[in-house]
Amino acid sequence: MLKQWIFRLGSHPKLSLKRFFRGVALFVLAVIFIALGYYYHYALQIVGLIILPMALFFTAWGYLGIFANRFSQVLNNTTPEQDDPELWR
Repeated sequence: MLKQWIFRLGSHPKLSLKRFFRGVALFVLAVIFIALGYYYHYALQIVGLIILPMALFFTAWGYLGIFANRFSQVLNNTTPEQDDPELWR
């Protein structure tokens, strides 16, 4: 069940990369709003704090998809070793 979930999550690496970069861009935007709110008006900080969870969600979702793609490639390339009957004689 976990193996199927990993394969499904990592099946679209380009989409995962897009999600990751969008999340990073939203994170940078949130940090800019928080920094501007420190110097100008506190409402900008609130906007940044509202954007921040969405940014972290998209970044984590994209990174998880990228990781699942790499990990599914590892799972595909490894085969269980065949039991050697001569080993136990």
